[in-house]
Amino acid sequence: MRGRDPNSSLSLSDPMGIHIVGIGGAGMRSIALVLAKMGHTISGSDLKHSPGLERLESEGITVTIGHSRDNLPKVSLLTKSTAVPDTNVEVHEAKQRGITVVSRSTITAAITREKNTVSVAGTHGKTTTSSMLSLLLAEGGLTPSFLIGGEVNEIGCGALWDSSSQYLVVEADESDGTFLELETDIAIVTSVEPDHLAHYGGAKQLKQAFKQFVENAKQRSYVCADQVGTEHLLQGENIVTYGENPNSDYVIHGYSGGKFSSSFSISGPKGEIGVFKLASPGLHNALNATAAIAVAADMGMNGKSLRRGIAHFAGVARRFQFRGEQDNISFIDDYAHLPTEVKAALAAAKDGEWKRIVAVFQPHRYTRTYELANDFVGAFDDADEVIITGVYPSGEKPIPGVTGKLIANSLERNQKQKTIHYYEHRSELIDFLKRNLRSGDLCITLGAGDLTSLPNELMGDS
Repeated sequence: MRGRDPNSSLSLSDPMGIHIVGIGGAGMRSIALVLAKMGHTISGSDLKHSPGLERLESEGITVTIGHSRDNLPKVSLLTKSTAVPDTNVEVHEAKQRGITVVSRSTITAAITREKNTVSVAGTHGKTTTSSMLSLLLAEGGLTPSFLIGGEVNEIGCGALWDSSSQYLVVEADESDGTFLELETDIAIVTSVEPDHLAHYGGAKQLKQAFKQFVENAKQRSYVCADQVGTEHLLQGENIVTYGENPNSDYVIHGYSGGKFSSSFSISGPKGEIGVFKLASPGLHNALNATAAIAVAADMGMNGKSLRRGIAHFAGVARRFQFRGEQDNISFIDDYAHLPTEVKAALAAAKDGEWKRIVAVFQPHRYTRTYELANDFVGAFDDADEVIITGVYPSGEKPIPGVTGKLIANSLERNQKQKTIHYYEHRSELIDFLKRNLRSGDLCITLGAGDLTSLPNELMGDS
């Protein structure tokens, strides 16, 4: 069972007018850029302005702030962000006019049918891994196209389309089942962790979806052998494993981390590939690099090109991103919002040997906070001080009794030796940090919401 919609036969071979509702999100911006480079005439709308929209406008894409039936030009197709409901006024207008309306997953699947596609999936690590792989393939002269949800620092955007390129690297999103519809030639699975359970109905169904994703791959799949949750994927056909596990096909060893860098060695089926230096700390980033290196090596890249490519990787926006320093206090921002992501980010921070690590965590979504509150126990072991904030809703409606206090209370019950603070409101949080941060501290903000602006607020740049 391949899991794709048998009626999904959308072709993007001929230029057409396409309107995108919710064009401001990172994933939809990337899709808009790719579609424009493919030769389609693109327009779009979003509820509010965001910095990434300027890049779209510079490419000749018409962007309107606010939703209205009048925004919809004469187009052949409308696609929308997963967050946009079917009741949206522009979606409704399109249906009234007889314009074809398709989901994000359908338009992404249509893009993947145009090239040999490497789909990178995982509940965490997929943005970094797909970015690394894109950079490696470019270094090897394979000129990949790519479609990634984050901003790749070396390129300044998350999307590139080269009509002459053979390969397409796609960040394959599992949150709404999109990854099951992609035309995948090579698959990567970095991790499988309980998430998006409201969509799947439970952890068992989520794991089965990843199993189906791996089975959909036409050629082979690369799976991290170190991750709890991926065991059910390791015994399938055409599986290549990677990780610290010495039985893996690609083995990482000799990891050493610093404040803003790491080094490690990798051996593959043909022997030692070499020592790699990465301008990002953390074993999790080294594992992501190993996945990218394994795929690129099997595509024929030599060790020298692989080492040079990884050395050039400067990270992805909001992945252990250095935001500045003031009064000898350093500020780093990280997108981590799941328990294992938080644990990995703080383990990377510990490599830096700061005097104190002050972790500020913003829970993401009410449903996730309710489901995972107790799973954060142990995630903050490497922090010296922990502050939990109010929940970032990400479009969800509040659930009575569900606040960031659920996580704070769980940590207090189980980690009595650690001081846990809870501040629901930003003003109280800022006041506390300004009073308590001191020289030699690292203040690391963690979360997928608007906490990313906190370092600037503390440094007086906002």
